[in-house]
Amino acid sequence: MKNLSILGSTGSIGRNCLRVIEDFPSQFTVAGLAAGSNTDLLAEQVEKFRPRIVSVSGMAAAESLRDRTHHLPPASRPRIVVGVEGMIELATLSDIDLVVSAVVGVSGLIPTLEAIGCGKTIALANKEIMVVAGEMIKAAACRNRVEIIPIDSEHNAIHQCLRAGRREEVRRIILTASGGPFRGFSPSMLKSVTPQMALNHPTWNMGNRITIDSATLMNKGFEVLEAKWLFDLCVESISILIHPQSTVHSMVEYRDGSIIAQLGVTDMRHPIQYALTYPDRVTTPREYLDFCNVRKLEFMEPDIDQFPCLQLAYQAAHSLGRLPCALNAADEVAVDHFLSGKIQFLFIPQIIRRMLDQAAGQSKFSTVQELLQYDSSVRQETRRLIERDFLN
Repeated sequence: MKNLSILGSTGSIGRNCLRVIEDFPSQFTVAGLAAGSNTDLLAEQVEKFRPRIVSVSGMAAAESLRDRTHHLPPASRPRIVVGVEGMIELATLSDIDLVVSAVVGVSGLIPTLEAIGCGKTIALANKEIMVVAGEMIKAAACRNRVEIIPIDSEHNAIHQCLRAGRREEVRRIILTASGGPFRGFSPSMLKSVTPQMALNHPTWNMGNRITIDSATLMNKGFEVLEAKWLFDLCVESISILIHPQSTVHSMVEYRDGSIIAQLGVTDMRHPIQYALTYPDRVTTPREYLDFCNVRKLEFMEPDIDQFPCLQLAYQAAHSLGRLPCALNAADEVAVDHFLSGKIQFLFIPQIIRRMLDQAAGQSKFSTVQELLQYDSSVRQETRRLIERDFLN
């Protein structure tokens, strides 16, 4: 029986994680749930999974959750904590075996680092924290002998493929990308892209920001940075191939020419189940891949000119310093403005490039607090830049 805390329980990954836990009631218990302000859904999760501690974003959300759980027997009502401190408490409970880090954004960084410091195994779905603080997280994991098991489908696939050989035998890894909804679009076509069009991902059902990042291929650029730290790789040994069918989730090429690929249906519950049950493999109640329905498997190089966000991410991965933090912060602000209809789709990489230019040459961070302060300043400056030069 594994005892879990889930950071980000009301998000897409958190909801799917709880669905997997429902499938295996004899294998998992939920000790803690952390969410933002969606107390309607969180109250339903509390009633179903009966965690003993719940963290929310602030006092207003805490009062709302108390009202929504008041009908439960006193012994079944969770203790409610708030903010980052609440998430830290939830992530460092003494009897926790596994912490699912699925909070969106850098707010999950400190709780995840604290969990690692307490020796907790991490099932990682928050790619932003590996992008901006991968070196810190990897160093902490090594010091505390903590394993980080990726939930993201591509890195989860790499984790599985690496079980076929030794790390020193790896020649390169190959991350696959669907190409998003705009593969083959001309620049003039991309100019008229709407948020509704960009949110219509051809194969995956994800949150809004990651769906837009998939449309710009920034998501794949983030995955290059994530893979660098997760698997101790140089950037040159990380390749990307467009694979529209999203059947091959990623591959590892070994030095003898063998390529190990991980294939499966496009259902995030599969990599989540792998992460939760690792190192065991447990029979899934969900759909299996039927090769008779796999008509073709296509692969092609990404078009860097069409999707300049990918090139910007590689620039950050090569240069490091403060560029990865600036990359993530500027992208998040630009995507928010696009989703609200304030800027054009093609402005997203232009905004990010301007912010990377400002970050170039700056030294890496000495502390987590320095990183978080810089992240906040980049967001503020990106908003000013957009208001000054890019508003529709």
